[in-house]
Amino acid sequence: MSSTGSALPYNQRPYDDAPVHTADLPATPQRERNIPATAWVEAPPELLHLGDDIGAPLIDYKRRIGKWLLWRAGPATKADARYMAVAADDVTAQHTFRLFADGTGEGAGPSGQTHARFRTWKEDLKANS
Repeated sequence: MSSTGSALPYNQRPYDDAPVHTADLPATPQRERNIPATAWVEAPPELLHLGDDIGAPLIDYKRRIGKWLLWRAGPATKADARYMAVAADDVTAQHTFRLFADGTGEGAGPSGQTHARFRTWKEDLKANS
């Protein structure tokens, strides 16, 4: 926690570049630091380039959803962002969700269903863990 005892806003959290293996990625969101994709030892190349086309070169680890590791390129606010879920046990199993500045989104989940809402995409991840 910050010195005031509350979580830091995502854009004020320092980056922890220390190498981290899959087993050491935390299950819950980190409120004091950001873990960049470049620190993840087993990171697949697709993840490292997740935000290239939207001007978001930094990719942050968010949390685990079942077997899925959730990462984000771009801001958490309504803006261009892309999320990627990577299976912890098979980094070639990947699903992305694109969030647009107008609040709309699109992404296919592991069920094969295409989702327009981020929430239903995450529910698909959880249901297919």
